[in-house]
Amino acid sequence: MSEQLCITNIGHLWGTYDISPINALRGRDLGKLPSISNAFLISRDGKIASFGQMEDLHPDHHMPVIDARGGHVFPAWCDSHTHLVHATSREKEFEMRLHGSTYEEIAAAGGGILNSANVLRNMDESELYDVSYQRFQQVQKMGTGAIEIKSGYGLDFDSEVKMLHVIRRLKELDEIPVKATFLGAHAFPAEYRNDHEGYIDLIINQMLPYIAGEGLAEYVDAFCDKGFFTPEQTARVMEAGARYGLKPKIHANELAVSGGVQVGVAHHAISVDHLEEMDEASISVLANSETIGTMLPGCAFFLGIPFPQARNMINANAKLALASDFNPGTAPSGNMNMVVSLACIKMKMTPEEAINAATINGAAAMELTSEVGSITPGKLANLIITEPMPSLAYFPYAYGHPPISKVILKGKVV
Repeated sequence: MSEQLCITNIGHLWGTYDISPINALRGRDLGKLPSISNAFLISRDGKIASFGQMEDLHPDHHMPVIDARGGHVFPAWCDSHTHLVHATSREKEFEMRLHGSTYEEIAAAGGGILNSANVLRNMDESELYDVSYQRFQQVQKMGTGAIEIKSGYGLDFDSEVKMLHVIRRLKELDEIPVKATFLGAHAFPAEYRNDHEGYIDLIINQMLPYIAGEGLAEYVDAFCDKGFFTPEQTARVMEAGARYGLKPKIHANELAVSGGVQVGVAHHAISVDHLEEMDEASISVLANSETIGTMLPGCAFFLGIPFPQARNMINANAKLALASDFNPGTAPSGNMNMVVSLACIKMKMTPEEAINAATINGAAAMELTSEVGSITPGKLANLIITEPMPSLAYFPYAYGHPPISKVILKGKVV
């Protein structure tokens, strides 16, 4: 007998499509969020079966019912850029920044990514899984219904593979869709500080063949930015990844206008992520491509660096997504509710734009639009039910207290 659920008395059901958009929304379309008022939604076996207005609902007295009491319902968040698998926090660096140290200065002193790598290398896989699983559960309870997780805190063969094994174990739980990204090119480890070519050779000729052969990742990523990987080095890693069937995603333009957007678009990257530092040329290249620009306002907020120029990129007709960048050093939160609020408060996105960027476009940045990101029959019943709200704008407005009543994943309350 199939498992069923009916949500009734939904004040507004947002992101409704009979047939889901295949591609990410861009430009003016990003501000269009279709909805149904006074609605119901039925799920069967964890997937959306039907929805409509309450007057068209034919009650089935054997079906479990959740009364939304006039609350709103959204698709669950699709967080397309995280570093959820990491060993421990880095609050000492937080204090260093309070005393005036920059991100680059902390990294040069052996902090930052290298600090995380040192700790993770000495942590066994079972312990790394346990701490990562706790975070995995936390973000789901806050409304995340699909997630991408990167490696990149190992920076040697065994530790990068260890991280990807943990990501695979989280994926195999089958709680929400999980995509894995190999980010060996996150930083140059201390042992290769004076031998960048040696480390790139390790990535290309040892790590990538093994990771692809074991099916440990769908994507390959690189930190193409000031003080990290150059566009030329990034291109070589992307080209090698492509030979092994791994699609590109790139950290671009967080610290400087780095050329990361251009190298990403040239290599048909699924997304280029960060985009805090963008000039007109970078915006134009992104807007005239199919690559999604993923913005990470939690990072800008935490580091006190410029927020992405969302309005300029929307006006240029770029495809844009929002993600958390959950990581121990520069965005220690996987709370996508706060990300949506920051997008509105600091980047002047409308509530409709921000919700689309965090749902259907986040799904597109993980190539998951057939499974999640909108209210569409056949997609997973991964949903957020809010308390009754006076309007859609109330959700990002109430940034400190997201008015979430329930989170539904695969048709079940979490």
